[in-house]
Amino acid sequence: MIPEIKNILYATDLSKNSSYAYLYAVDMAKRHNARIVILHSVEPVRHIYSVDMSDRMEAEFRKAKKQERETDIEEIKKYIQEFCKKTENQIGSPCVGLVSKILIPLGHPVEEILKAADEEGCDVIVLGTHGKGFLRHTFLGSVAEDVLKRTRKPVFIIPLPSGPTIID
Repeated sequence: MIPEIKNILYATDLSKNSSYAYLYAVDMAKRHNARIVILHSVEPVRHIYSVDMSDRMEAEFRKAKKQERETDIEEIKKYIQEFCKKTENQIGSPCVGLVSKILIPLGHPVEEILKAADEEGCDVIVLGTHGKGFLRHTFLGSVAEDVLKRTRKPVFIIPLPSGPTIID
C-alpha cells in the first residue's frame, strides 16, 4: 500500500528551475489534500576575525550580522509569498492556502532539507534541478543528487523543460 501524502516539503533555491518545480508541489498538494512546507536554506558565510578585534567589536559585528540575516530572511519570505500569489494568479489554484510553513534555516541545503523533512513530518520532497548534461551530477545537481542518496522518503526531482513555461 502506498502511504498517504499529507505533508510535502518543497525545497527552493529561488531559481527558475525550483520555481517550476513548485507547480508540481501545488498540483500534488491539491490532488492529495496535502499541505506544503517551503524551505529555502541559506548557506552560512564564514567570517574572518582580525587578531586585533576586541571582544566588544566582535560582539557588535555578530549583532550586526544577525540583524542583517533577519532582514534577509524577511525579504526571502516576502519574495516567496509574492511568488506564491503570482503562481496563484497564473494557475488559478489556492497556492497560499496550501502552504503551512515557510522555513529559512541557516545551513547546508542538503542537511537542512533532510532535517526539515523529518522534523516537519513530510511524506515527500519536491526539488527543481539544473539543465540536462552528459554527467549525472550535472543533470541532477549536487543538492538533488545528495538528497536522493540520503533520504528514505520519495523525492520528486523536476527538471526545467526546454520550452517556455508559465514561470517565464
